[in-house]
Amino acid sequence: MLEETAPEWLSEEVKTGTTIIAIEFNGGVVLGSDSRVSAGASVVNRVMNKLSPLHDKIYCALSGSAADAQTIAEIVNYQLDVHSTEIGEDPQVRSAATLVRNISYKYKEELSAHLIVAGWDRRGGGCFCPSFPPFAVGGSGSLYVYGFVDAEYHRGMSRKESQQFVVNTLSLAMNRDGSSGGVAYIVTIDEHGTEEKVILGNQLPTFFDQ
Repeated sequence: MLEETAPEWLSEEVKTGTTIIAIEFNGGVVLGSDSRVSAGASVVNRVMNKLSPLHDKIYCALSGSAADAQTIAEIVNYQLDVHSTEIGEDPQVRSAATLVRNISYKYKEELSAHLIVAGWDRRGGGCFCPSFPPFAVGGSGSLYVYGFVDAEYHRGMSRKESQQFVVNTLSLAMNRDGSSGGVAYIVTIDEHGTEEKVILGNQLPTFFDQ
């Protein structure tokens, strides 16, 4: 007798299984991510934007469980709005990073998410992660590009150079990591505001083995 069964991917946790990156440049920051979302071995979303705004000039890049990461981003977005109203000015990037850190640590047994917080405030651009270098890379694809980032990143890059660096990093990771793919989302933040770009898969740079 045949029994109706749900697809296996319906019982799997939806994960961004991803490549995310944020780097500083003179006057601001650039964040980037791929767009693939998977549940088990199935791709359930090919074009998810994993760069989530926390405030006007503060964004976070999401990886891990899609539901957990989005929930953290929404909570921090709300708390920053309240904080901004209380102090009468835009919040600092450090405040956003602290909120993300506190929530992630408090619920570390329940949540499976990794966020990179970056943005621009009156003290200048900032990319925040545990060791506070001028860049941060995360997600499953980061294993394939850490060497590239360590070797090729340098301080003092222009806005355009930084954007291209992020695109190159994402393209390399998406070519090697089976959990990364789709399109590349880029957000550039400086004192003048934010600029969002989408680079389609067929517009990404190609390298030797492609």
